[in-house]
Amino acid sequence: MTRLTLERQQVWIYLAAIAAGLALGSAQPALAPALEALLWPALVLLLYVTFVQVPLLHLRDAWRDRRFVAAVVVGNFVLVPLAVWALLHTLPDDAPLRLGVLLVLLVPCTDWFVTFSALGGGNVPRAVTVTPLNLLLQVLLLPAYLWLMSRPGTDHGLLAAFSPAVLAPALAIVGVPLAAAALTERWVEARAAREVWRERMAWLPVPLLALVVLLIAGAQVGAVRAALPQLAGVVPLFVAYLVVAAAIALALARALQLPADQGRTLAFSLGTRNSFVVLPLALTLPAGWELTAMVIVVQSLVELFGMLAYLWWMPSVFRTRDGRGPRHS
Repeated sequence: MTRLTLERQQVWIYLAAIAAGLALGSAQPALAPALEALLWPALVLLLYVTFVQVPLLHLRDAWRDRRFVAAVVVGNFVLVPLAVWALLHTLPDDAPLRLGVLLVLLVPCTDWFVTFSALGGGNVPRAVTVTPLNLLLQVLLLPAYLWLMSRPGTDHGLLAAFSPAVLAPALAIVGVPLAAAALTERWVEARAAREVWRERMAWLPVPLLALVVLLIAGAQVGAVRAALPQLAGVVPLFVAYLVVAAAIALALARALQLPADQGRTLAFSLGTRNSFVVLPLALTLPAGWELTAMVIVVQSLVELFGMLAYLWWMPSVFRTRDGRGPRHS
């Protein structure tokens, strides 16, 4: 099996992992504390091997193509938040549900969007160079977005849920692997022969994410059953988001006259979200907020199916005309 084959089959791997986790949790409910304890080291390792694939020390490289960077930044951090705010009005008054949607849709992906860009005929070098910029901006802007989009008197507990007791471990779970990945990148780039280590670690995100969702499903099987109506109800919103993201990408690509391959890359950037980077925030929330993490997992599954549709759709949406601009077929 090649790594590309593994990545193409990842949606089925995750579905099988969730089914296995639900079966295990149902058959052996006493295992829930052990599964939850295993979840944290698995999540830290997943974040580390994911961050290792991001060129964290090459943020300056992202600015070489100003038009493409402008499209990515405006799309991900201006137009997408506006779209998410509009979609939020379709949700019921359920703070954990709304928080899950906000957390996952406001942060652009920094890993598998590169894979889908490659599979969908995008511009992989530009996808790679823009990932550290996306990561930096989402970390800086997410708190502001959450504050702006929480409705006084309605999402009464949304921001209050992020107490120092919640934020400290969540930031450590993200910050430690991020720092370790930056050190690893410096170590790898010191000698060309060490690049093989990064290539070997590129095999790990899919099986590790499968392990993480298995552990979540096994540890939270009771909460998953109780939340099925809410989880099913949020699926149409995530599907609508994928359609809106594609429309935003097409409009930006036309406005900025991006070549077709860059337009496809932009679409995959806007369509994919950074689900397991915000997952630590959701998993450290206090009792009563379990639905938030489940919403994030559901979004990642809807997104993966959506990316299969994008792989078929984007090459026809962004088709070369006179060598530059995209056109809608």
